[in-house]
Amino acid sequence: MRVTHPFHPLAGRSFELVSRRRNWDGDWAYYFDESHTLCWLPAAWTDAVPPHPVVAIGGGRSWFIPEDLLQLAALIASQRASRS
Repeated sequence: MRVTHPFHPLAGRSFELVSRRRNWDGDWAYYFDESHTLCWLPAAWTDAVPPHPVVAIGGGRSWFIPEDLLQLAALIASQRASRS
């Protein structure tokens, strides 16, 4: 498994995929780090799952999908409203 999220500190690093499970509200990829500690990442941040079609079709020009940007805009709006 390779970490593909462009902003993650481990981006580009490869680890052996131990397990992939759907827990709580996400799809997680489990691996052991260099110190043999069990760690996990969202599976979508790795090559364990195919990229979202928007990202694949964009050919690397966009790392964001519309649904995520809409959620981010709603979060920013709610934060601004709570400060007023």
